[in-house]
Amino acid sequence: MQAIVKVIIPAYNEQDSIANVVNDIPKIVDEIIVISNNSTDNTPINAKNAGATVLHENKKGYGYACLKGLNYIENQKIKPEIVVFLDGDYSDYPAQLTELIAPIITKNIDFVLGARVKEQRESGAMTPQQIFGNWLATALMKLFFGATYTDLGPFRAIKYEKLMALKMEDKTYGWTVEMQLKVLKQQFTYLEIPVKYRNRIGVSKVSGTIKGAIFAGIKILTWIFKYSLKK
Repeated sequence: MQAIVKVIIPAYNEQDSIANVVNDIPKIVDEIIVISNNSTDNTPINAKNAGATVLHENKKGYGYACLKGLNYIENQKIKPEIVVFLDGDYSDYPAQLTELIAPIITKNIDFVLGARVKEQRESGAMTPQQIFGNWLATALMKLFFGATYTDLGPFRAIKYEKLMALKMEDKTYGWTVEMQLKVLKQQFTYLEIPVKYRNRIGVSKVSGTIKGAIFAGIKILTWIFKYSLKK
């Protein structure tokens, strides 16, 4: 069966990388949706020229951009079977999308996370605060929920119907951990596969700043403790 696959890419000022990301996505994808998250550069133009559908979300925040993409899909007549998320900075390897969706198609897995394992990670691709934050968040999810996650990576694939059932709501830094926690809460099947990860093009808007790293950490921990109290 040929599944309908749509890709959502939040992008804030990624003019130098976005075309690379779009161009490297396998042709089996039915639509690539780039959400320009209040970009002030040529991100929207470059994404459109590369063949992506471009949406605009002026409220800054990773979650705001993702929700904009989901709302767009929700209003389409034909819905996809699978939605894939990845970043617009070219740190992920878009060609690995086929590896990410394979367990959904062949094994009926609900959610597949691309884990940025050390062995396949370019030196310096993740900052020390990212590495520590991922370790702490996944350790807490293991402690509280028995989860087997090892990462909060942005490259991920999920069945569309399951994604809508999660009722995602986070507007900023907590989007990825919210998804993983809700997958656990609703007892969806999930799987991690190792993915390659390289140094991004440009400067990170989250881990590249002290403010961004602190706010991201607070948001992630807030989601985890919120769900641990609901048990």
